[in-house]
Amino acid sequence: MFTNVKVSDKIYHLGVNDRRKHLFENLWPLPNGVAYNSYLIVDDKTALLDTVESGSDRRFVERVADILAGRDLDYLIINHMEPDHSGEIDAVVSRWPGVTIIGNAKTFSILKHYYSRETESYEVKDGDTLSLGHHCLKFVLTPWVHWPETMMTYDTTEKILFSADAFGSFGTLDGGIFDDEIDFDRYYLDDMRRYYSNIVGKYGGMVQKAYAKLADTEIKTICPLHGPIWRTDPCRVLALYDRWSRQEAEKAVVIVFASMYGNTEAMADYIARRVSEAGVRDIRVYDASKTHVSYLISEIWRAKGLILGSCAYNGYMHPSMERLTTELTHYGIKDKALGLFGSFSWNGGGVRNLKCFAETASLPLAADPAEIAGRPDSDKLALCDAMAEAVAAEVLK
Repeated sequence: MFTNVKVSDKIYHLGVNDRRKHLFENLWPLPNGVAYNSYLIVDDKTALLDTVESGSDRRFVERVADILAGRDLDYLIINHMEPDHSGEIDAVVSRWPGVTIIGNAKTFSILKHYYSRETESYEVKDGDTLSLGHHCLKFVLTPWVHWPETMMTYDTTEKILFSADAFGSFGTLDGGIFDDEIDFDRYYLDDMRRYYSNIVGKYGGMVQKAYAKLADTEIKTICPLHGPIWRTDPCRVLALYDRWSRQEAEKAVVIVFASMYGNTEAMADYIARRVSEAGVRDIRVYDASKTHVSYLISEIWRAKGLILGSCAYNGYMHPSMERLTTELTHYGIKDKALGLFGSFSWNGGGVRNLKCFAETASLPLAADPAEIAGRPDSDKLALCDAMAEAVAAEVLK
């Protein structure tokens, strides 16, 4: 006997907590683990919406069968083909060989590269509907949120949106599954922003297109494929994703430095103090060599002000700063009050290449960069004043 959690009278949540995986997509640290969500509708017809990562729950098919209580599975709806949600497709089709797989054209073009088993399939287009009896499902294609085949399934009967990876979060569901059962701000907000900025953030324009499609849709519950289910305050997560996808930032300044012998770090601390004296209250300083780039991206996404500093390293910027700036260019970061600084011993390179990054990323500088030779002293550090004050002024205006 399994503990089955109901989203509504005929809809069940089938969740798995993965506390073993260290890196999501073999890139992003998971100190709080990650949850995979799947959903089962038991109506006149039965439908499973997505599966979970292969091996994350060896009893997944058994759990589905327990809820079905001897009934067949009629439909397997694939909202997202990424393997952490499609990993049990083979097992599901083996258990219910008569199941019909539902997806869009792009779904099936990807499916054939992963799974060779022959079964019934039904291709849906944007706006198509499927009646299960009491429930009527509408399919909303949301490409590039964040794969090209991604779609959402909307239950028009109970106003429930099965949103695929959108509105998801890192972090396991430790007992509480719904938003009214958890302390979201304390345990999930930072993980959700890190998830959004690193996984979905590049596709903010496509997120806004998805919002446009859903503009007139009444949504009472949001069921994502990761993280908590929103049944009490779905407007909260809708507002967060809307703001993040627009890159609307807070009145905060993030300072990230790369330093070998402490000189550039001393500049970072000096700049932070000057930004504080200019009136900014939300300031965070990070060492790019110690803090994983995913946390830096998340914080940069949050803050209006961004100040980057690097020592010179083989005529270039420090490798840890190079990694960060490459990622920021990849994600299309924009609308930042940008300042640059750095130090060198004989020939520079750190600041020069940070300026190249700013040009490539089309990020205008709030003020001229501050660069010093050797060990910082009070006279040299004063070169940072104008830049710190200009960034603070842009953040606060």
